[in-house]
Amino acid sequence: MQECRPARPGPQVVTVRSRGRVLGPLPWLAAVATVFALVQLVVVVPGSGLAWDETVYVSQVGGQAPPAFFSAPRARGITYLVAPVAALTTSTTLLRIYLVLLSAAALVLALWIWRKVLPTPVLVGAGALFAGLWPTLFYGPMAMPNLWCALGALAAAGWVVRAVSGVTGRAEPLGAGAAVALVALMRPADGFWLTLPLALAAVLLPGRRRPDLCAALVVGLLAGCAPWVAEAYTQYGGVRARLHRAGEIQGGLGWNMAVDDQVRSLEGRTLCRPCDIPWKRPGTAVWWAALPILTAGGTVVAHRAGRGTAALVATATAGSLAVPYLFLIEYAAPRFLLPAYALLAVPVAECVIQLFTRATGARAGEARRTAGVTLAALVLAGHFAVQLQVLSRVSASSHSTSAGYAAVAGALNRLGVRPPCVVSGDQAVPIAYYAGCSSRQTGGHDASITPEGISAVARRTPVAVLVAGRAEPPAYARAWRSVPLPYTRGAGPYRGLLPEVDTAASASPARYYGAAPSFSSIHPTPKRTTSSASNR
Repeated sequence: MQECRPARPGPQVVTVRSRGRVLGPLPWLAAVATVFALVQLVVVVPGSGLAWDETVYVSQVGGQAPPAFFSAPRARGITYLVAPVAALTTSTTLLRIYLVLLSAAALVLALWIWRKVLPTPVLVGAGALFAGLWPTLFYGPMAMPNLWCALGALAAAGWVVRAVSGVTGRAEPLGAGAAVALVALMRPADGFWLTLPLALAAVLLPGRRRPDLCAALVVGLLAGCAPWVAEAYTQYGGVRARLHRAGEIQGGLGWNMAVDDQVRSLEGRTLCRPCDIPWKRPGTAVWWAALPILTAGGTVVAHRAGRGTAALVATATAGSLAVPYLFLIEYAAPRFLLPAYALLAVPVAECVIQLFTRATGARAGEARRTAGVTLAALVLAGHFAVQLQVLSRVSASSHSTSAGYAAVAGALNRLGVRPPCVVSGDQAVPIAYYAGCSSRQTGGHDASITPEGISAVARRTPVAVLVAGRAEPPAYARAWRSVPLPYTRGAGPYRGLLPEVDTAASASPARYYGAAPSFSSIHPTPKRTTSSASNR
């Protein structure tokens, strides 16, 4: 591979920076954000419903259903983010549009912070490369925290690079602290792994030490974690107890090589747990394999152009944020690495822009320029085509899953399981949300009621226990009436168990439950697929 090396580093950088000042990065960044938003609106948003985790976050502030059980690993940052819309409407489409516009604006803002330390072509290239990844596009309109951690991490690193590069003022420490607080509010663990390398950069870079910047980063981390810590004491008996419970839910933290899991998940698995699936589409990970090479090349280019600090801080921070998801947990999800991808886009863009400049520069002949432009266009077009193909497939799968949840919820409503009501069992969390019910589990990650408790509730409130495939119903519900339910993706043959209502408590059993629907009125049962658990 040709080394990414500027032929004339001094004059070239001056020219690029001059053009950046004349044109300004904002129109170009706005163009990238516009395309980013349009792809989401065309491919992801139409027909989408809330996924499992989204129903948990949105139900905390929305009016569709009672708040779902909030397990130990979760943080409430994304709930705060969606509250202005979720509190006013139950429309998923409006919520999606709100998040599309917000994520596009946040992308511009996060990149705009870097304008004093990076030339416009690198800024625009970094934005386009990150925004063009299918996980970025897919999670742009989703009520999930990972993209916001990515944009917050990109902003925080930008503020730090500005500060240690000699830009003085109050904006840099305040901006860095606020960005870290945002990340920690979304995912406290990500906030820690973000703060660690940035704080070290603030105090260890020779001749550029900024203890005030380090203090701002730590304060931001503490401020962002404060709601999670407060809830740990009110709900779990302390931080240590909540961390222990969170570790149990996540399968324990320790040495686990998940690199291969992350690679396989790139073919379109939003959650790979356990990740024992066959690798059917290796081509979807070609860009991932090229990432270390392009990062290293971009770091060299940036160093020779006088922007080494920016590339080093971005790369080190990306590595820190990737560590827990590559080596400390035993499952994978592409969204986990979004913060790392956002930061690595900076050195990768340095390399890509330099390769393009060398291929089309004044020293290159006409034939070479034509070949260089053609090759670059083909490579980038192929890369983005693969990303769009995976995005389309993942979106269709997501839409099918949420449609299945809605179908089961509709069937339960027709059977008389209407608000106020309780749903328990397989995939109860999202289905309860769609049905307008509370979700209560007697075991597992979301355990929030005992079997005796749910039996008592069933004597006065409509209750349904969901059972997938040939699974045995829980002991307390074995005598309940079994009714067929529509197929949901990953559940196979699906049924609900409904208790017979005590006539002493109700004038008629029909008060709660209507006649069971016939098989002809239910979707035909396709072949069972691999189940996907909640994306924690």
